[in-house]
Order: sequence, then structure tokens, then C-alpha cells
Amino acid sequence: MRTYAPASAEVVLEQVLAEPSMARGVVHHETIPAHAALHGSWPGWLDGRLRGGLAAHGIERPYVHQAEAIEAVHAGQDVVVVTPTASGKSLCYAIPILQAIADDPAARALCLFPTKALGQDQVAEIATLAKATGLEISTAAYDGDTPAPIRSAIRKAGQIVVTNPDMLHSAILPHHTKWFQLFEQLRVIVVDELHTYRGVFGSHVANVLRRLLRLCAHYGSRPVIVCCSATIGNPLELAETLTGRRAHLVDRNGAPAGERHVLLVDPPLLHAATGARGSALTLAQRWALPFLRAGRQTVVFGRTRTAVEVMLSNLREAMRQDLGPRSRIRGYRGGYLPTERRAIEHGLRDGEILGVVSTNALELGVDIGRLDVAILAGYPGSLAATWQQMGRAGRRGGASVAVLVASPSPVDRYVIHHPDFLLGSRPEEARLDPDNLHVLLAHLRCATFELPFEPGEAFGPGPADELLAFLAEAGHIRQAEDGRWYWSGENFPASEVSLRTAAPENVVIVDTTPDRPRVLGEVDLFSAQVLVHERAIYLHESVQYYVDRLEWGERKAYVHRVDVDHYTYANRAVTLKPLDVFAEASAPGGRRLHGEVMVASLVTLFKKLKFGTDENVGWGPIDLPELELQTTAYWLTAEALAGGWRREELDVALIGAGRAIQGVAAVLLMVDPRDLGLVSQVRSPHHDAPTIYLYEAVPGGVGLSERLWMRHEELIEGAADLIRACACDAGCPACTGPRLEPDIDARGLALRLLEGLGARSASSPRATVPGAA
Repeated sequence: MRTYAPASAEVVLEQVLAEPSMARGVVHHETIPAHAALHGSWPGWLDGRLRGGLAAHGIERPYVHQAEAIEAVHAGQDVVVVTPTASGKSLCYAIPILQAIADDPAARALCLFPTKALGQDQVAEIATLAKATGLEISTAAYDGDTPAPIRSAIRKAGQIVVTNPDMLHSAILPHHTKWFQLFEQLRVIVVDELHTYRGVFGSHVANVLRRLLRLCAHYGSRPVIVCCSATIGNPLELAETLTGRRAHLVDRNGAPAGERHVLLVDPPLLHAATGARGSALTLAQRWALPFLRAGRQTVVFGRTRTAVEVMLSNLREAMRQDLGPRSRIRGYRGGYLPTERRAIEHGLRDGEILGVVSTNALELGVDIGRLDVAILAGYPGSLAATWQQMGRAGRRGGASVAVLVASPSPVDRYVIHHPDFLLGSRPEEARLDPDNLHVLLAHLRCATFELPFEPGEAFGPGPADELLAFLAEAGHIRQAEDGRWYWSGENFPASEVSLRTAAPENVVIVDTTPDRPRVLGEVDLFSAQVLVHERAIYLHESVQYYVDRLEWGERKAYVHRVDVDHYTYANRAVTLKPLDVFAEASAPGGRRLHGEVMVASLVTLFKKLKFGTDENVGWGPIDLPELELQTTAYWLTAEALAGGWRREELDVALIGAGRAIQGVAAVLLMVDPRDLGLVSQVRSPHHDAPTIYLYEAVPGGVGLSERLWMRHEELIEGAADLIRACACDAGCPACTGPRLEPDIDARGLALRLLEGLGARSASSPRATVPGAA
């Protein structure tokens, strides 16, 4: 029986790698060397009280990125700070805010954080620093948990208001007359975790900031904006698109870092023909246990709440068997009470808690002190998120270990077999489109409610008059005799606009399990057809709900809680018609295009599939109307390759290559694979040639298709690499998708097609891929 025996992270890693069953799965092992701090100096204008408070915190000198950012903000420049996790980004905005209040106690600051937990953590951090300086500063979080009496006090006297985009959108901007002290004296706006503001959510937040800056101008203030981001490929472009203003990029990191071991791990191959592999959760637990037994503080990240609870139970049981400190391993995820989360964070900082199993709730900058090991059970979905999770180990220097264990998904397969993508290549890009017409119109309504529009006044890309006239036709807005546009609707527009969806209409999900029905959540119409059709099993926070009925006309789905051994999968028949071509160019084997498309979706039947085995245990019909989605798409044609293919083989090749391209596209553009729909046509009626379409699953699109068009060669090459790296014989869900034709070599056909479209051919299918099993 193994017992608890202290050892360093490096010694434990050597022991793990000496075990053949563990070492076999390591696809890549990189050692990132330590580097020393690079310091700047405090500016001469910095208040002496701030210098004293910082010194009391052990901060004698700033890092170079802190010094550069502080000077730029003082000069009135907007700033984007892009440095790794735990590099002290928060001082880049905390010092300018405290300096502004030291100069003028009437000054105000507004800090936006994507989560309540992170906002509350920053409130505590800024308040502690302010106390050390001796300054009397009112810092408060204004979120959904803030009691009504405290909200009133914050509106009147809060010098530093910490909130999130949703509260700013629905609770602050529409009630700006109650916040006039904030808007009149606003000096600094902080947008932390900038990289999270992408896609539909980012497009909404960009419009929320347009509304915020419009109100600031009305009240006579022009605040400086400080954005902080994890490492992404286009931080300056993202910040300037989000804020609509020019900014100064600060990306020279001065923070020290200890040596870090990064390991990319593939679960063991179980079945060569199908490519089936062992569980990422089980292997992540096997990697965590030796470090926990050796007393090394370890964080294990799971992608879902269910994964977290399963790994937590298993690790606790294993530690109990090994006479280890079972009680010192905790879970951390949404759904825990704030007091529980604060206790866990404190326990990690002071060393009382040895291990924590978490969702991405700990990914963002909550302060949990120094950990030794970070283990990721599955790729988190973006490079930025991966490095934030890995950065939880070795945050304060010293050698650390980070392990990424791949799941069976195509995205995970691509990442671990392309270590350069993770460790050295250009990071992925974050994209948003603030001028998406659906999103823009929603916020134009909100902005008109907040403040009448002058004739010719700009909102976004240009003067808003034409769009306001369009809204006036619906009766929400009217133009008065003075030429100004006024809100005339009875409703409160911000309450009808969700920052998480682009479509104006959603289906509300009502849980009838408790005595009093409660709203469980909402989904857009396009998703509702496959997620909450009648007799579907809907999963919400890992809890199963049976859909009793879907009132399509009322946009309501009624569900009750169940515990069953299966889930449902709806078959969606999708047809696609190009409406307009924005750009096209020749490409090997055919052409590449992007433009506007109409996607028609009809859901006809659903299957019941068993958890774990995906065995089909039943089916049922679905009777819902066809939906249309007007959006943007990237597509490629293969005119030159149409000859020499049997029709059924070409069909399999197009689907397999399309699924691989879809997986690679999700990696390169930092989006969920479900954000991109796939349609393949053996002979497109519009191009009279084999065609693969990737369309954006958002009305109007958010700019992804243009980037895919521009990165066409990377997509083709990456898709071929993904398939070559797979250990299956003839195609599997990890590369070309589920095998619909068991007797056809989907893997070989998809590779043949991709090589015809320009991918480099390989004399041996796996010759170019390191570590492929």
C-alpha cells in the first residue's frame, strides 16, 4: 500500500515517466526554462501614499509591462495589456485608478469582469491595496447578489464600481440618471479578460460599451479604457473593435517565471480499427494521484460539472485507500455557494487544501496562490484558456508541471499532435462583429430608451437615422418635430435583449418539477428544434430533464426532472443556398469563396442513444416547422477533382474532409465547433461541382467566414494532419466523424480529397506526425 510521502514535482514527474504504461501516452514533453523579472521604475508623479502601500505589499518596483501601462494610462491613452497568467496585470489598472482618486476623491472607476467570482476577488484585492495606502476608498461589487439597500449606497458613493457586462447592460445603463455621479466623474473603465469577449457575446458587449461611452459623453466625461487579456493572436485588433477606439499595446512581460514542464498526453488505444481510446478523465486522475501523494498542490480541470464531480469522487476514494489526506481534496465549480468558493480559495492560498478539481471557474484570474501541478482533462477550447489553466501551476516561480490529456474529439486530437500550435505558433484569433444587424438593432433600441438620438448622430458604423427609421416602422421609436428620435414603446428594451444570443426570439425552458414552476434557461430557435423538442432529454448543468411539451407558438418548453440511462439526438436536414459572394479566389483543385447564404433546417426524427456506448435504443418523430437562417459562410469547391470518383466514395470523402476542416477551424478561430455548421454537396446546384460549406450558426454571422476564407491553406493542411495523426484504420469520430458506411475507407478517401485540394501528400500516412499511436 502506498502512503503519503513528500517529494518535489520534478522528482514525482521522473517517477511517473519511469512507468512504461504512463510514458507511452506522452506525445510531447517540453521544458520551458525559467526567466528572471524585468523591472521598471515608479513614475515621479505617483502619490507617496501609493508608493508606501505598494512597498508594504512587498512591491518595491513595477515590472516593465506595469510601468509602461501606468504611464500610458496617465497620458490619457487607452491600453491593452497582454501578459501571462499571474504576471500582475491587475496593478496596470489598480494604480491609475487609485492615483486618480488620490488626486480627486470625486473621481470614479468602472471595472468589468466576465464573472461574479472574479469581480468579487478583485474588489477584495483593490480594497486591500487601498487600505495599505491609507486612502479612504469605497470599492464595491454591483451584481445580482448585491442587496437593494447596498445598491443605493453604491450608486451614490461608490468610487470603484465592479460589475459584469450583463449588469451594466440591464441594471446600470437604463437607469443612468440614478448613476449620474459615476458617469460625470468616470476616469477609468477596465475591461478584464478581454479574450472572453468574442463571437456573439463579444459583439453584444461592444454595443454595450458604445452605449456606455455615449452616456459618458452626455455627462461630460471621457474615461480611459484599460483592457487586459490572455495571449491571443489579435489583442489590439480585438480591443479596438470592442471599444471602437485606438489603443496602445503592452505585451512585453516583465514577470518572473520558474521552470515549467508541459506534457501532451494521449489516452491508450483500445481498438485499432475504430480508433477508440481510454477515458481522458481516468488518465487525468492517474496523473494527479502521484503528485497528490507527494504533497504537491495540484489542480485538475474538467470541462463539465459532471466530469468534476466524477474525478473528485474517484480521487478522494483513491486517497482514502492510500492513507492520504482525503479531506484536503475539494471541488470548485459554479453552483457552489460563494462562501464555499471563498473558503476553497483561502485554503489553496494558505496550503491547507492539497488538491482541487475544477471547471473553468478557476481558469480566470481568481487568486489561489502557488500551485505545483495543473492537469487538464481535455483541451479547454482555446489556447488562451489552456495557458490560463496551465498557468495555475508555478504562478509564484519554482518548477511546475502542466499536463494536457486529450479527449477523443477532433479538436483535442489536432492540438496534441501539433505541439508547435500550443507551444510556439501564432495563437488563435478572437473574432466579433459589433455591426451584426441583429445585435446592432437590439442595442439601438436600448440606446434610444436611454437617451434620444440627435439627427445624424452616429452609433457604430455611421449615422443611425436609417436604422432608427426602420425601428420606427415597428412602433418602438418615433421622430419628433425637433428631428430627434425618442423611445415610444411601453416595454423596457434591455430586459428583452440577452447578451448571449443574436436572434431576437428564444424558447424559454420551464421546469415543472417543483411545486412552483421555474424558468430553467432559454435557447435560440435554431437550437430549440434539436434540444427541446417533445420527448427530448434536455441536459442542464448535468441534470437530465424530459421535455413534456414544446409550445412552439408561445416559445415555451415545459420539462420535468428525470434520471435515465440515455440521451436524445435529433436528425437535422439542412439545405443551403448561396445568396451573395463577397470574395472568391482560385485554390488547388477548385475555388475558395465566402459570402451570404440562406440555411433551411428541418428536424424530422430523434434517436435515443445510451450513455457510454451510444447504442440506439429507440426513436421518435418530430413535427416542427422549417426554420431559415440567413448568415455568412465559407465554402470550397473541387471542380478539378470531380472526375475519377465514384459518387458514394466522393460523398464519404466530402463529409470526412468537411468534419476535419470544421474541427481545425474551431481551433484556429477560438470557437466552439457547434458555432460552425457543415453542409457538403456532391454536386452543388450553384457551382455544378463537389462543395463543402462551413456556415456560421448565428444570424448574420460574426466575421468567422471571412477569416476562414483567408486561412484556407491552413485549414486544408491542418485537416489532413488531423486525419493522418489519428490511429484508426478507416475513419472514426475523432477525425472524419462517425462511420456511416462501415465497408468504406473514410480516412483514406478524405485524405485523397484533401491532397487534391492542396494538402501535402505523405508517403506514409503517419510519417509526419510525432507521437501518433
